[in-house]
Amino acid sequence: MPKQSKSDRLKEVFDRAMPRMNECVSATSDQREQSLEDRRFCNIPGAQWEGVLAEQFAKRPMLEINKVNLSVLRIINNYRNNRIDAAFTSKKGAESEELAETCAGLYRADQEDSSADEAFDNAFEEGVGGGMGAWRLTAQYEDEYDEASEEQRIRFEPIYDADCTVYFDPSAKKYDKSDARFCFVITGMSHEAYEEEYGEPEASFERPVTDDGFDWSTTDLAYVGEYFEVAEKKVKVSKFLTFDGKVELHNDDDLTEGEIAKMSDIGTRRVSTKTVRKRVVRKYILSGDGVLEDCGEIAGRYIPIIPFYGKRGFVNGTEWFAGHVRLAKDPSRLYNMELSVFAEQAAEGGTRTPIFTPEQINGHGEDWASKSVKRPAYLLVNAILGPEGNETPMGPIGYSEPAEVPQALIALMELAGRDIKEILGNQEGGDEIKSNISGEVVEAVQTRLDMQSYIYISNFAKSIRHSAKVWLSMAGELYDEEERTMKSVDEQGSADFIDIGRKVIDEDGRPVREVDIGKAQFDVSVEIGPASSSRRQATVRALTEMLPHVTDPMDQAVVTTAILRNQEGEGMGPVREYFRKKLVSMGVEEPTDADLAEAQKKAENRQPGPQENYMAAAADNERAQAMESMADAEEAMASAEEKRAKAAATLASIPREDRRAAAEEGEKIIAQVRSGTGTLTQMPRQPQGPRP
Repeated sequence: MPKQSKSDRLKEVFDRAMPRMNECVSATSDQREQSLEDRRFCNIPGAQWEGVLAEQFAKRPMLEINKVNLSVLRIINNYRNNRIDAAFTSKKGAESEELAETCAGLYRADQEDSSADEAFDNAFEEGVGGGMGAWRLTAQYEDEYDEASEEQRIRFEPIYDADCTVYFDPSAKKYDKSDARFCFVITGMSHEAYEEEYGEPEASFERPVTDDGFDWSTTDLAYVGEYFEVAEKKVKVSKFLTFDGKVELHNDDDLTEGEIAKMSDIGTRRVSTKTVRKRVVRKYILSGDGVLEDCGEIAGRYIPIIPFYGKRGFVNGTEWFAGHVRLAKDPSRLYNMELSVFAEQAAEGGTRTPIFTPEQINGHGEDWASKSVKRPAYLLVNAILGPEGNETPMGPIGYSEPAEVPQALIALMELAGRDIKEILGNQEGGDEIKSNISGEVVEAVQTRLDMQSYIYISNFAKSIRHSAKVWLSMAGELYDEEERTMKSVDEQGSADFIDIGRKVIDEDGRPVREVDIGKAQFDVSVEIGPASSSRRQATVRALTEMLPHVTDPMDQAVVTTAILRNQEGEGMGPVREYFRKKLVSMGVEEPTDADLAEAQKKAENRQPGPQENYMAAAADNERAQAMESMADAEEAMASAEEKRAKAAATLASIPREDRRAAAEEGEKIIAQVRSGTGTLTQMPRQPQGPRP
């Protein structure tokens, strides 16, 4: 079978993508239009009167009391004060906890360096306001200006107007869309920018979004689409057995013949091979008439687009989503209409309007119309001519009475205000704290208001969890390097640097990678809590309350140092770092790699003091005396050996009969000593040998 050309393959991709795009648009177009309307209703001045109401109230007061924005802002502030962090939990027990902490530090560093808070905040605000928000994870070169560097870091980027730009596979049912087969992200560009990047756009339409398709070009903008497509491919994985009985798994595509030969030389042999399925994601750039760019396979096995939904569900198999504004729009419109009617009647001042004939008011109409503004001393009218042509002065022929405010309208306005409070939450109940109310009651009121935002915080936690899973999947491929130094951030926000992929010798004497991100397989959990600054304030309050109950001076010093270490304020960074190092010296906090390197450097460069010199000299003296004593002992042992040798030689020179007689005599004397009839002084002298 002939190999398919690149152009034919990309044409198949485009022919497959366009029907999918139209399917995405038609399936959720109504939801997306409502979401956009909700966000405008909440944030854009005058948007609460858009549509038919603006036509009905033309040339009439259209007042707008935006109570919705205040409620949405409260939920946003609640989220910002309780940031959601992701944590990695080892699947293999304690042996991988250190690697899990390393991954968490790299994850926080990537968030910090790419200003992930901006992406999270934008997605949360759009999700609470309209019902849908999103952000993305991308792989970017760490230094784009260094030609030799190919090291990449993962970045978090916001996606604006996600309800109009992000389209997932309509058949995906999971909240995080991890089961989606494809995804589109649409970006509008000016025609000039489009031509500089891709050339003249051929697809040209006049309508932006319709029920049956998407228009890739308008008179103002040209659109490009990022198309992510999930595919599964077959991969052969071989099991190898090392000389010491350990099992290793290797991807056949990653092994070269030379590597296999080296493994065979050290006793590693292939045991079995099986085919497994691997999930990959490919990315393309589309226009209205074809594929502009094939970006190839991207890192990770998930589509790196993270959705967030305020409220989400399915009705008759169709997905719907909404935010905090959706149900409050009609009560807000009704409230604004009634308030505008009241304002219009109040502007009339409750006065009667005079009625004249055209002859009376001719030439003076402008003065009468502007009397409320100019407030003239008097007003003129024309006299009416009688039957005989005589002028007959005459006042107004009548008056129009001011309209009375119906009681039903007043009651309806009260009901509309009550409905707004029930839907959005009674903001006044939480903001007003009376002196005669107990703390428990205040906490209960605040908890009731927080329940209004709980669903949004809970759903955002799901998005953060999926974001961390996507990051971990990408990091397993992008950070699978040797001898690389990377920035890490701990839970307190302090930066440090760690080495990944460094080769060390294990207990069996084999070279292994010390920090191998490629083998990181963890469960992801989320923690909802206050921001780092709020956590420090809470820590300070807790330690301050603890301090009076601590009696041990050493413990008091630790608590006081911890309080100073968590103080907030401008210019407090060096102070916090000083007290952090003090806690390290006390053994309260674990030292970082930088702390250990600094301590080692100080130890190498430090000059010994007088006391240390004296102690060193004393130690040298002790060692010298010990060596001298050892030499004396060795000399004494040699002298004793020499004497024993001489005694043995003397004994050998005595005749055998004399030695026997001396021994018998000695035994007699010992017997007398034991019986008490003799003394050792009776011991005969040792017989002398023959003299020369």
